[in-house]
Amino acid sequence: MSLDALEQRVADEIGRGSDELVALAGDLVRFDTTTRVGVDDPPRQEAALQQYLASRLSAAGAACDLWEPTPDEVPPSKIVPPGLRFDGRPQLAGRFAAAGEGRSLLLNGHIDVVSPEPCDRWTNDPNEPVVRDGKLYGRGSCDMKGGVAAMVFAAEILARLGVRLAGDLVVCTVTEEESTGAGGVAAVAHGVRADAGIVTEASDFDVWIACRGSIIPTITVLGRPGHAGKPHPHWRAGGAVNAIEKATVVMDALRRLQDDWRGRPDQEHAFLSPGDIVPVVIAGGEWIVSYPASCRLTYHVGYLPAHADQDGWGTAVERELIEWVEKASSTDSWLAENLPTFEWAPEVPSAEISADEPIVLAMHGAAVDVGRPGRIGGLDNWHDGATFTRFGGTPCICFGPSGLDVAHTIDEYVPVADLVQCSQAVAVAAMRFCGVAAAD
Repeated sequence: MSLDALEQRVADEIGRGSDELVALAGDLVRFDTTTRVGVDDPPRQEAALQQYLASRLSAAGAACDLWEPTPDEVPPSKIVPPGLRFDGRPQLAGRFAAAGEGRSLLLNGHIDVVSPEPCDRWTNDPNEPVVRDGKLYGRGSCDMKGGVAAMVFAAEILARLGVRLAGDLVVCTVTEEESTGAGGVAAVAHGVRADAGIVTEASDFDVWIACRGSIIPTITVLGRPGHAGKPHPHWRAGGAVNAIEKATVVMDALRRLQDDWRGRPDQEHAFLSPGDIVPVVIAGGEWIVSYPASCRLTYHVGYLPAHADQDGWGTAVERELIEWVEKASSTDSWLAENLPTFEWAPEVPSAEISADEPIVLAMHGAAVDVGRPGRIGGLDNWHDGATFTRFGGTPCICFGPSGLDVAHTIDEYVPVADLVQCSQAVAVAAMRFCGVAAAD
C-alpha cells in the first residue's frame, strides 16, 4: 500500500512544518516537569505545560478537558501509592469530534521526565532545547516530549487541512508515568478511552504490542546485633547473627529462580525477554564495629503478560518469589525461625494485544508508507498503554521515534527527522483507522 493523495498532502504539510514541530517539542522541553520522587514532592511546571497544550489543541478545534484528579476520583490500585495527590499536576484530554461513525483513536503520552542531574555534565542547560547536527537535545526530548509533540502536531495538521475523521480523535497527556503510572490510572478513571490507542514513546518506529509488568519487593532479613570485635557463640547460645551474611541465602535463592525462569517454556515470548529478577538496592548494618541487625534487599522483577492474574497483576509471581525465599530459608536454622519479610512497592501491569488488531495493521502500514518501516515487537519495560489496555478497554500499541537508548541519559536527544516521520505516520494511521469523513 502507498499513500493516497490526501495522505500525501497531510504528510507533505507535516514535512513543510518541521521547524514548527521542532519548536513545539522545544517548548515542551523548556517546562521543568521533573517527576516526583515521593508522594509529598511539590509539583513543578506540569500545570503550565498542560495549559500550553490545551491552548494549542483548543485553537485547533478540540474540546479540551483539563482536570486535577481528586483522591476519591482515582480508585485504589497497586499502581497508586497511598497518599498520592494530583494538586498542581493536571491531566489533559482534547477531543476532536467525529464527523461520522468511524472508530475512535486515543493518542497518549506522558509529560513528566526524570531528573536531569548531574546538570553540570550536560553540554547545554537540559531545559533549554538546542538543535545540533539534526538532533534536538534536552531533557525529555526523547522520553517522551518529542513523541508528545509529534502526536499533537499530527492532530493539528489534520485539523488545519480540514481533514475530518469519521471517528473521535482523543489527544491525552498525563503525568506520573516516570514515578508511579498514576496519571494513566486517573485518565482511565475519568473516562478517557477509545477503540484503540497509540502511545508515542520512542520505539524506533517498531510497533510494540506487548510489554512486561514489574513488581518491586523489598526483603528484610533480620540478624542479631553484637560486637564485631569479639568471637560469638552459636546464636542459640545468645551469639550475634550477621544479617548481611544471612541475606546471601536470599540472594542465592533468587539467583537460582532467575536461572530456572530462563529455562522454562512458560517464560518464552515472541516479542519479550523472559522475566528477570534484578537486585537494585541493598542496605544493611548500623555501625562499623557491630554485627548488622538487619539487611534490606530491593529487587526489580519483570514478568510476562502470561503470568498476570485475571485482574492484570503479578500475584502469582509474588507467591513464587516468597516460596523460593522461604524454601531456602528453611535450610538455615536462623532464617527458618526468623523468616525474611516482604514489602511491595507500587506495581505496573503487563499487557499484550493481538498482532491482528486493526490499529497494529494501520500503524505498521503507515510507518512503511512514510518511509520508516519497523517490526512488530514488544517492550521489556512498561508504558502507560498497559493501563489503558488492561483497565480502560482501549487496546494500545506503542509507536514513536528512535532513541530509547538515550532516554534518561546526559545530553538526551531525538533526531529531528524522526519527529517529522513519527508525526506523519501517526497522522496517516489515524486517517486509516478512524476513516476520513470529509476534507477541505
